[in-house]
Amino acid sequence: MRKPVFLAALLLSGTAHAAQDRPTLPPVSDQFLLDQLELGEEIETRADGDLNGDGNMDTVFVVASPDERHLYVVLSYRGEVDIGHEPGGNFKLEPDPLGPAGLTINNGVLTIRDLTGGTTALSATYRYRAATTKAGQRMRLIGLDATVYSRTYAHDGNEMSWNVATGDTITSLLKVGTSGDRGYDKLYTRKFKRPVRTIYMEDTPGAEEELVGVTKAK
Repeated sequence: MRKPVFLAALLLSGTAHAAQDRPTLPPVSDQFLLDQLELGEEIETRADGDLNGDGNMDTVFVVASPDERHLYVVLSYRGEVDIGHEPGGNFKLEPDPLGPAGLTINNGVLTIRDLTGGTTALSATYRYRAATTKAGQRMRLIGLDATVYSRTYAHDGNEMSWNVATGDTITSLLKVGTSGDRGYDKLYTRKFKRPVRTIYMEDTPGAEEELVGVTKAK
């Protein structure tokens, strides 16, 4: 997947209009995204909304191919002399989806819900906010939830909810129920704090790896 070309094209699109031409910058067009795709790639899903509170529409989308899925954030901007779009972050999603990723933008928070795997599935939820840095605005991870479970209740599972902004973390064992209705019982819930650290979208950790790490920790 040609990520550098994708991001370069976004930067080049930024000087197309004078800042006073439009009161609000619309999201990047479907055609622009399609024009950047290579053979075998497709736009799996997209969502538009205001991520940084400037009143302009930003865009989040997933580019998928048979072997890879990549999520991109495009932030709209308005300068003194120009308006356009610029990259806000990107990271790889798991390559084996059980349906399109769910993308929502609400009150400046980007939430990504992704279900991947097979009979044993990984449900991951990522939450981000735009942060201003010396290099510009970047998407910062503020929350990560992960659950590994059997879709046929063939084995136990584990779940984790991690508030990255505060360090508050909750883990539980999902025990296959023994009653007539198959399901999971939540056991051994543990609450603790992890060190607070800044994680930008490009450095998003693997959801399953984080889940394994905290459930094995004493």
